[in-house]
Formats: sequence, structure tokens, C-alpha cells
Amino acid sequence: MAVWSLSPGIRSCCLLNDGITETWRFPSTCFSTCNNNTKRGSKTLRVTSALQSYYRLSKIRASKTSTELKEEVSTRSSQVDDLKKVTTSYSFRTKSGALVKVKVEKKRDKYSIMVYVSSLELSGCDDDDKSSSLVMVWGVYRSDSSCFLPLDFESSSQDTQTHTTETPFVKSSSSESKLGLEFDGKESPFYLSFRLKNPNNGLEMLTHRDTNFCVPVGFTAGRPLPLGLSSGPDDDNSWNFAFFSRNAKSVVLCLYDDTTTDKPALELDLDPYINRTGDVWHASVEKTWEFVRYGYRCLSEEEAEDIVLDPYARVIEKFLGSLSKNPCFDWGRDVSPNIPLEKLIVYRLNVKGFTQHKSSKLPTNIAGTFTGVAEKVNHLKTLGTNAVLLEPIFSFSEQNGPYFPFHFFSPMDMYGPSNSMKEMVKRLHSEGIEVLLEVVFTHTADSGALHGIDESCYYLDSKSYVNCNFPVVQELVLESLRYWVTEFHVDGFCFINASSLLRGVHGEHLSRPPLVEAISFDPLLAGRKLIADCWDPHDMKMPKEVRFPHWKRWAEVNTRYCRNVRNFVRGRGVLSDLATRICGSGDVFTDGRGPAFSFNYISRNSGLSLVDLVSFSGPEVASELSWNCGEEGATNKSAVLQTRLKQIRNFLFIQYISLGVPVLNMGDECGVSTRGLTSRKPFDWNMLASAFGVQITQFISFMTSVRGRRSDVFQRRNFLKPENIFWYANDQTTPKWEDPASKFLALEIKAEREEETTASLVEPTEPKNNDLFIGFNASDQPENVILPPLPKGSKWRRLVDTALPSPGFFSVEGETVVAEEEEEEMNQPVMYEMKPYSCTLFETINATA
Repeated sequence: MAVWSLSPGIRSCCLLNDGITETWRFPSTCFSTCNNNTKRGSKTLRVTSALQSYYRLSKIRASKTSTELKEEVSTRSSQVDDLKKVTTSYSFRTKSGALVKVKVEKKRDKYSIMVYVSSLELSGCDDDDKSSSLVMVWGVYRSDSSCFLPLDFESSSQDTQTHTTETPFVKSSSSESKLGLEFDGKESPFYLSFRLKNPNNGLEMLTHRDTNFCVPVGFTAGRPLPLGLSSGPDDDNSWNFAFFSRNAKSVVLCLYDDTTTDKPALELDLDPYINRTGDVWHASVEKTWEFVRYGYRCLSEEEAEDIVLDPYARVIEKFLGSLSKNPCFDWGRDVSPNIPLEKLIVYRLNVKGFTQHKSSKLPTNIAGTFTGVAEKVNHLKTLGTNAVLLEPIFSFSEQNGPYFPFHFFSPMDMYGPSNSMKEMVKRLHSEGIEVLLEVVFTHTADSGALHGIDESCYYLDSKSYVNCNFPVVQELVLESLRYWVTEFHVDGFCFINASSLLRGVHGEHLSRPPLVEAISFDPLLAGRKLIADCWDPHDMKMPKEVRFPHWKRWAEVNTRYCRNVRNFVRGRGVLSDLATRICGSGDVFTDGRGPAFSFNYISRNSGLSLVDLVSFSGPEVASELSWNCGEEGATNKSAVLQTRLKQIRNFLFIQYISLGVPVLNMGDECGVSTRGLTSRKPFDWNMLASAFGVQITQFISFMTSVRGRRSDVFQRRNFLKPENIFWYANDQTTPKWEDPASKFLALEIKAEREEETTASLVEPTEPKNNDLFIGFNASDQPENVILPPLPKGSKWRRLVDTALPSPGFFSVEGETVVAEEEEEEMNQPVMYEMKPYSCTLFETINATA
């Protein structure tokens, strides 16, 4: 019986007369060179940084050698000397119909290869001589199949120029011949390439594709799913790589053994017939060496041959995928606050800008990071915030900014390691604060990202707009969202440039985009908040209005709200627009959703800040719908400054009494200015201590408490009942809804009886069943307002008047404004003077209270 030799290196054995006829090895120092002057040695090859140059592999042109390949991988676990054997089988056909089978089996640290040939039809040979005259002409390679590796042995059967070897078959049965090879496992991975030959007449037999037979050793075909990096068939002993590229002519898997080098230690040109299924290239590589990073080189006539990042990589290092797993993290008893949509009070922030400024008084290694955000949780609580909306944190191009990502699965390294983000989420959750992410899937950075993989599948046009509704891109987006939910416990997503999610694979508009629908019904995303924001980072102007399909799942960043409120406060627009916005934008959300699906903002991270909206109105910022209150830019004029202060209060007041979700932008609470520019500055924490910062922060805190206390009115899942709303002009007549000259509006909201208060999920706290009266005066003239008469025993108390000096412009206890003169059962009507550019809030109370 034949016995496989265990000597190091590589050897071949013909099973002839139950003996081994020839033995040889690879030279140790140059495994992948074609130089015939290679120095020979006896040591087993190991990949080190010093040998990287020998492992830089070129394109394998002749790797297309598999024929109608059917791979059958079976793992056999047996207790034979406590060893695990893994066998991989490959089948080929020749043009004449002969069946060629190859079995690759790993035993201990060796690879044994058996080649079986059956049904062979050799011309020019007698029947008895067919098998004995058959030889296998073979060589090994990694990158270039036309350049075999030299073998370290002396034999007449080796061609020292081509480094091929002829090994005869032996007849094992009447219909089958075979031969065997053995390789040291440390020499893997590589390809064995061979052809069959009749030495009597020189006739050679290839596959039916006229190519060499090609078999991988030390790695296998792997599996096409899941995409990205995963455990191989034998779990922890191998990696499985799966990479989509429809139009690449070949794909090279590049492996790195050192994080400090930019050159691969090993390149494997994946065989398009063994290592490809459909449009997915795949391979399973044993963890023989301690590789640390990986990437791919996609080869085609049109594309550059740069090494690209795996879009599905979970961890990245130096723009390449890392072969290490995410570090373990103890979530403890972390649970999402799961705040109902209508209860949200959102604060939008930039992770770096929030604590980067030295005034944050945080250590330099914490400032501008996820940890820095967690350290400032008390400020968020002071504002009444229960959700933070983080500007994009995906790994992005520093040149283009956070709205131009190059990867969808990893947080930007400048914000800290992944576990620090998890610590931040855990801390915020413990304080009752949800974490929402702005995400960008519709476009990428101009270089890197998905470029160089398959432009025609991943992108729509030259602006780096992603082909979101192409099937493989859909799956990429879904996997990314699921990952952020399961790995980082994120509570929801705001999709930037959401209108582009509605574009088909040819750029056409879709009324039912498959990606949006898939996100809506994905089970792992159930319960997570989904918000569409149609702002396009390529166009810094006001976002366009789009009718977004929602399946009763999607909220929207309300552009109409921003536009209409800005217009009213600066004295333009019509009253009907303001009334629609403060009542929850029924023109947008009466389609099965409700006011809670409206995310209401006045300023955002692009465009003018809140203080700049009342300080600049030049032609260069005309699209911002701003008003400088009488003088452009900085000023010392008291009248202008007082008007600006009132306008800032008015903006915030309207935002927090409007039905929907208020979104406050970082820095607006303390007057951060960009001097009319659209780019934002880091948050200056010293400004919170200024007179402006103190009063505005306290006012925001007060308004959030009013929303919570009167959740029956301001935090509703459904719209207010029309019979409970009464609109007034200043003289209690019907407002002139469409008259641009009308700049005053008031409304009375009748409180629903307690048994009718079903729109809010949480019972309103004291006082209950009290009416509200709200007035808005955008005129430069005062208006005398007649407050609605009340039944006996009730009176009005003023909670807010934005025209009054600080600190008296708002009050928790309120100030009674109705005289106690009574006429039978009704109080006398009372007139209240509203100053120019002001808003007021009144609430009824029991006169005996």
C-alpha cells in the first residue's frame, strides 16, 4: 500500500508497484518568482514582511482553466490520531468526454492531492497501454498561470525552463487511472495547474474550454453568501471572502500580514470558474498565516487596478478591511428608551464639533469624540432633550466632509474606537436619551468607497450618486442598517438626500421604490425610527419638496415647516401656511400618519444658524429666507439687537408649540454664529454662560416642559379636532388667510374632556382640561388682542410673551391677566397688547386656585 511521505516541502508520488518514484521540494526563498536563478534552500517558506516582494502576484490570465466545475465540499470529522480531515472534490471534462476528478485532502499539516482519470480515449495506443502511457504535466502558481514556481529537485522529468513536471499515471482499475501529490501545508495557498499528455504521440488533452485543469490548494471556492468576510466552512479555522463585481474580468484577493505596510503579502487571482458564482467572487482561505488586513483588485480594461475596500468589511484599518473581529462589549442591561415618536425632543449635533473646542474642558483624547458627547449628557438633559441626532458618523472623506462616506459599516476613526461609541449609546440610553443617526447611502466620496469595484452597478452617474435600488446595493444598505441596530443599539435613522432613494436603476422616478419598502418592513428594523430628509449635500440650498412613500413608517424632515415659519417671522408669507404648520402639517401627514411624523426645524447644520437668520439677509443668502432686523451683520444698535433677540425667541416659541417633533440644532441655544457663512463652528461652551446663552437655554428648557405638561395638545399622535380650534384676527374676526398683508394670527385650543383624550399615549399632567390661547404678531406695529371670554371661575394666565425683558418673558407659574370683574356668569373680555414681533401663550386656570 502506498504511504504518503511526511517530509517537508512538496513531493509527488506515482502509485506504481505500491511505491514512490520521485520526490522534490520548493526552494524556500522565492515561492512566487519566475527567475530561473532562484537560490535553492531547505527551509520551509514562511511569509514575513521581508518576503513581501516575492508575494506580490500579477494577473492570472490562464486561471480560467476550470470546466463545468461542480465543487462538492464535505468535512469529515473522525478520531484518527485526533486529526481533522477536510476533503474538497473537483470534477472536470475533457473535449473527448473523459472525466477528470481531483480530491484535495488536508491531513495534519500536509495536503494530499489525488487525480483520477476515467473513460479516457487515447488515440494511437492499445487498450492495455492507454493508462500506462498517460502522464500529467503540472506546475504550481499563485498569480500568473503562465509562470510556474521552480521545484527544488533534480529529475529528468522536470523542465527547468517552464518549471513543469511530467508525472505518469498508474492504472487503479479497468476504467480508471490515478496519481498522487503531497504538499507541505505551509507552502499554501496556491493553484495546481495541469494538463494530460500521451507521450507516445505528444497529444495533449485540456478541458473542453481549451484551458489547463486548475485546482486551488490551501484554500477552497468558499461560498458566495454572505457577502463580505465571514467564517469559513470549518468555522474558526478559515475565512470566507465574498465580493460582488459583475463586470470585472478578474478579481485578486490581496492579503496583508502587517498593518504598517502598504503592499500585500499575498495576492490570489481568483479563478472565474472555481471562485465565482453568478456575480460574486468568493474564496475560503485557511488561517495558516496571521494575515491582518485584506482588499481586492478588480481588473478590467476600463478600470484602474487599485486595491479597493470590501464594502461589507465590519472593521477597517488604513482603508482596508481588517481580519480581526470587533472587540467584545458588555451591554449589561442596556435597553432602548423606546420613546413614542410624538414625545421626541431632538438635538442635532456633530460629534467632533460638539466638544472639540477647548472650552469643553475635556481631555484632548476625549474632546471631539463619542466619549465627549457622553460626558456632556447633563447639557442635553437641561434642554429637555430625549433624542440626539448625530450628523453622519460613517467613515468619510475628510476632504469632502461627513456627508460623503466611503464606507457604510464603521464609525469614523477620529471619533474614537467602536466600543467608545457603544459606551456613548449605553450612557445616553441610561439617561433616557435615544440615539438617531443621519445616514448617507445615496452618494459617496469621489474616490474610494464603491469606486473601482463595478461602476455600472453601484453608481448612477459621475456625481457619485449610488444606484440604491439596484439589488446588490439594496442588500448592502439593509445589511448596514441592521448592523448599526444589532451591533451599536442605534434607535433610528435619518436618511439624507432621501429623494434619491426614489430613483430607479436608470435614474427614473419610482412611486414604490423597492429599497424604501424593504426598509419599512424589515423585521430587524421594526420599532426603529425612520426619517426621510430630502436635503442634498451637493446642493446647499433649501431641500426640494418630494412626496415620499412611507407605508405609515417613515417620518419626514419638514422642509415646508422651515420655509413657512421663516417667512412668517420675517413678515412675509400668508397666515394659512403658518396655521397649517403649527397644527402638524396636515397637507403632508394626513395620509395615514399624523403630526408626530413631522420633524420640525428652523435651522440645520447647513445654511445659516439661528442667530444668523436674524442677522444676515444679503443677496448671497437669499435662499435662506432670513431678515437682518434692520442692519446687516454685527451691530451695536440696541433697537436692532432687541428685535433680533425677540425674533430668536419667536422662532423657538413657534417650534416648540407646533405639533410634531422639534429639532434643535447644536449651538443655537447659545447663539453660535458663522457670520453669514453656511459652514458651522465648533460649539463654544463659554457662550452658555453669557446672558444670551442663559436665557435661551432656560427658555428652551421651559418650552420642553410645557410640551410635556400639555402633551394632550402639543405631543399628539393624531391631529387636533377641528371643533376644538378657534382662529382669530386681532379683533376676534376671521383671519384673512391668504392676504400677505395680514401679519397677526391667534388661536384658541379647547382642551378635550379627559375621556376624549386618546390621541396622546401618556395622560397629561396637571393642570388638565385647561384651554390655551396663542398669539403671533409678525408686524412692526403693536396689536391689541381680545382674549376669549371665560366661564365664571376661570381666568387667563400668561405663560409667555417674547417681547418682555428677561427673565420675565416666560414663567412657570404664569401671571394672571384677566380682571376678576364678573357679569353674571361670564367674565368681562380683556384686551392684551402684543408688542411688535412677539408671540404669546396663555392658559386658563381656576380662579379659586
